[in-house]
Amino acid sequence: MAETPITLILLLLNVLVSGYALLGNQDVIQRFSFRPTLILGSRQYYRLITAGFVHVGFGHLLFNMITLYFFGPPMEMILGSVPFLGLYFGSELAAHGLSLVLQRNNPHYAAIGASGAISGVLFGYCLFRPFDSIYVMLIPIGIPAILFAVGYVVLSMYAMQHGRDRGVSGGIAHEAHLGGAVGGLILTILLEPRVVPHFLEQIGIG
Repeated sequence: MAETPITLILLLLNVLVSGYALLGNQDVIQRFSFRPTLILGSRQYYRLITAGFVHVGFGHLLFNMITLYFFGPPMEMILGSVPFLGLYFGSELAAHGLSLVLQRNNPHYAAIGASGAISGVLFGYCLFRPFDSIYVMLIPIGIPAILFAVGYVVLSMYAMQHGRDRGVSGGIAHEAHLGGAVGGLILTILLEPRVVPHFLEQIGIG
């Protein structure tokens, strides 16, 4: 991954910070988590970024880092390291921005994870290569990237609604998946406008 240093740094930071929080100091999760009441009421704006570096468990961390490992390098090579960094953190801010709007009056809401940023990277990738085959867990059949991405958001939206119906909030930020996806699409187009005709051509419209 020498050609994609930003992806490597992000992977290492996520593993080191989350590993330390999960194994050594659980208080880090509380200090870094996304909490609308503290962000808006106490102006702890740093949580909009730090929440993306802690995870609820090693399974959550592993899934996110595997996704970043596969989609981060090609996106960094396409866009360049600095624009890719903008895509990653811009998507995270978009993700937490949506969560902030939806949960601003919920004093019990808290969420963590890099899902929002990684959703942005994933959807940006789909603009360039919508029909690349994605292999999920133990499923032997490849899923087109665009179908994988849409399913990812649909499941997240279902989880959001299901959680509200049961009166559950917090944990893994499902709202962040949707916000990050939309943010990633917009940012990718802004960073590389030529991707729009390329995408339309790929799906048979251009």
